[in-house]
Amino acid sequence: MPATAALAQPPTSVEDVTAAPQFLWRRRVLGLVVVLAALLAALFLSLLVGASMKTPAETWQGLVHPDGSEASLIVWTLRVPRTVLAVVAGTAFAVAGALIQAITRNPLADPGILGVNAGAGFAVTVGVGLLGVTGGPLFLWIAFAGALVATVLVYLIGSGGRGSASPATLVLAGVALSAVLGGIGTVMELFDPDTFRDVRRWGLGSVVVTDLSGVELMLPYLLVALVIALAISGSLNAIALGDDFATSLGAHVTRTRLLGIVAVTVLAGGGTALTGGIAFVGLMVPHVVRWFTGPDQRWVIAYSALAGPVLVLLADVLGRVVVIPSEIEVGLVTAVVGAPVLIALVRRKKASGL
Repeated sequence: MPATAALAQPPTSVEDVTAAPQFLWRRRVLGLVVVLAALLAALFLSLLVGASMKTPAETWQGLVHPDGSEASLIVWTLRVPRTVLAVVAGTAFAVAGALIQAITRNPLADPGILGVNAGAGFAVTVGVGLLGVTGGPLFLWIAFAGALVATVLVYLIGSGGRGSASPATLVLAGVALSAVLGGIGTVMELFDPDTFRDVRRWGLGSVVVTDLSGVELMLPYLLVALVIALAISGSLNAIALGDDFATSLGAHVTRTRLLGIVAVTVLAGGGTALTGGIAFVGLMVPHVVRWFTGPDQRWVIAYSALAGPVLVLLADVLGRVVVIPSEIEVGLVTAVVGAPVLIALVRRKKASGL
């Protein structure tokens, strides 16, 4: 069977999705330990590694005793904010990716498929070009609003006014709208490259911040969306069997899909507003965690919330050290890593199904 066919192969019964033999439970628990250990290690590296290197003892001392020393200032002013942002963004993009793959029943789907990234980018371009917005809370709200509006348009286009949209029409509508918004935004940038230089840099994806005001602004909405994602994860298992079968099992397909799209929009939109968008996190992480969890979306979403930050933190650490004293944006690092991973996923004889 070709790899792409294996990717699309659905479970044959609801037991295939929810049943957990003893060996699978052991693998899930072991995997959870591995992910938690990797997260702790990534957090430590994020606080430790940078252009100005300190010993682990100095870093720990500066972290637990913020006394104004050089180590303390480096840790609390430069590394703690970007570490927190990396954790928040990693969770948001990874869970959004798991959701959109489950909603569309397409294991190669990405949060950007709903036009979220394109909507945020276009809104920022308009805000910078017409309103002169260069940063601050208004910048975040403009990006977030653009993501929300784009997703609403995608859903309206995909549903054709019928109140519901199939996964295929959502994908087509999202790709079409992303192309249109991206084209218009690029034309605007060409007219005044100097004005939009920061917009292009923002679009690369970065977690470099010196304060957490943006995270504090977006965090309540991201937490609500994360709760929604966990709440509908059981129904997503039924949807994996097909809409008709899911309905016969008592799942509310339209409501679940609509709530899922809302959660994806808020998670990916909030993450994009904060970072400019980080490529491949939403695509890679759900696949990796399904190697441990199987297709049960309850475990996939929970694992993704922990594994997403690991990827973003490690990519950020790598971006800090490869061209010292300069840095590479984390979005570029994940894109470089993500391309071969995507090729490997497509070519696997037994790729992770949904």
